[in-house]
Amino acid sequence: MALSPYIARMRARIGPELLLLPGVSGIVRDDAGRLLLVRRSDNGRWSLPAGVVDPGEQPADALLREIHEETGVQATIERVGGVATHPVVYPNGDVCEYLNVWFRCRAVGGTPTADGDESLEVGWFAPDDLPALDDWARLRIDTTADADAPTWYARPGERHPALGQPDAL
Repeated sequence: MALSPYIARMRARIGPELLLLPGVSGIVRDDAGRLLLVRRSDNGRWSLPAGVVDPGEQPADALLREIHEETGVQATIERVGGVATHPVVYPNGDVCEYLNVWFRCRAVGGTPTADGDESLEVGWFAPDDLPALDDWARLRIDTTADADAPTWYARPGERHPALGQPDAL
């Protein structure tokens, strides 16, 4: 997976120590209500299109860029789905905690195509026929299922199970 120059500079200074990074992810639905998923190249698991917000970039712009880069699909944002921190430990030992903003999106064009770098496969899945997904992906999907639901966040003191342990990629 491509490492941004900014993160590469930070890693050169601090090594694998914890980095708090801004992240975005998109729950993209088509007109039939199917969900857009990517099979990640770093761990082979199905997940949602996601990525890091670059310095100077707004979260919405970063998300639309990431969706298109990873999947070939063009999307529009309907609403903010939620916000939470999420820890990750990468196979090389790098530790991150992402302050993730996820968005409910709608597909408006493009053809689902894996980029071969971050995504190995891309596909549309009916909500009742999803591949195996972790609790973190399920939380984001569930909190955006209702188009009119309020923005989700962990209430003060709440320890939601999907947010507690780092994902070992």
